[in-house]
Amino acid sequence: MRVERFKMEREGLVTEGQEVEISERSAVTGQYTYLVEPSIAMSGIYRTRQRIRARKGKIKKIEQTDRGFYLLVEIDE
Repeated sequence: MRVERFKMEREGLVTEGQEVEISERSAVTGQYTYLVEPSIAMSGIYRTRQRIRARKGKIKKIEQTDRGFYLLVEIDE
């Protein structure tokens, strides 16, 4: 199991325990970003060796901070 963090701008779009789809966005520079679909939350930047291979995950926790909301997504890899 792997847990990754995604930034979400608005609350109430998903719930803890919900299964979500993850899509990959890549650039020619070997850097990748990921979206929780349909464009609910976005990841940081990952290098090639850190890529997320799974396309589904489960929301483990939703954190609220001063900077917004973060999803902790559990990915089976």
